[in-house]
Amino acid sequence: MTCSLKSTSDGSTLVLTLSNPEFKNALGPEIYAAGVEALNAAENNPDIRSVVITGEGPTFCAGGNLQRLLGNRQQPAEVQAQSIDSLHSWIDSIRTFPKPVIAAVEGAAAGAGFSLALACDFLVAADNAIFVMAYSSVALSPDGGGSWALSRAMPRALVTELLMCGERIGTPRLQALGLVNRSTPAGNALNEALKLADMLNARAPNALASIKELVNEAPTNTLSQQLDAERAHFVRNLHHRNGGEGITAFLEKRPPLYS
Repeated sequence: MTCSLKSTSDGSTLVLTLSNPEFKNALGPEIYAAGVEALNAAENNPDIRSVVITGEGPTFCAGGNLQRLLGNRQQPAEVQAQSIDSLHSWIDSIRTFPKPVIAAVEGAAAGAGFSLALACDFLVAADNAIFVMAYSSVALSPDGGGSWALSRAMPRALVTELLMCGERIGTPRLQALGLVNRSTPAGNALNEALKLADMLNARAPNALASIKELVNEAPTNTLSQQLDAERAHFVRNLHHRNGGEGITAFLEKRPPLYS
């Protein structure tokens, strides 16, 4: 069986499903390319307002395919570098995608699978899901932006523990650390993610895009730069059609209808 990324829709939500069940949805170049292509298409599709990324079957993603990585050791180093560049293109496209992206995690999210979940705007996880940065267990170091995402979310000592020790961490602890948005009973992560997506889909897309851009830029902006960015986004959104609809609907005590 080959690995692939299945694409379906649920209302205004695009559902991308990692499909490589023989290797517990391990990632590969075919998935990276399909992921970038799917997000590029969804960005220009006004009918799509959010994206959910999940895994086929009981596992979210086992990370990299170790058999493929072992084979790449017999190839020039550029082969693996190109593969990681493809993964990183997908990660970057998730971070810069102007619509909400939600990870729905069942079972294990290991290695690059954990990094993929961290790249999303929201993380919904089954209460018995397991997360592990398994790289050091096989004498490797992180990819997929895992070290970047964790270092911005947790104290250095905890990040070092996760990356160097490669120990498993469950949903309850990860939620306590602020990295899991919603915990749900096993088997219900996708449904819970779709419920969250439906709530987001009812909000003004331009406002959500502004919020995502502001949050992405905040860590590297000075306060003055962030204040300038907030002013620019606020004024643009106030004068957007949705700004008038949102305020009017609130004053008229009715649900807004955003475009």
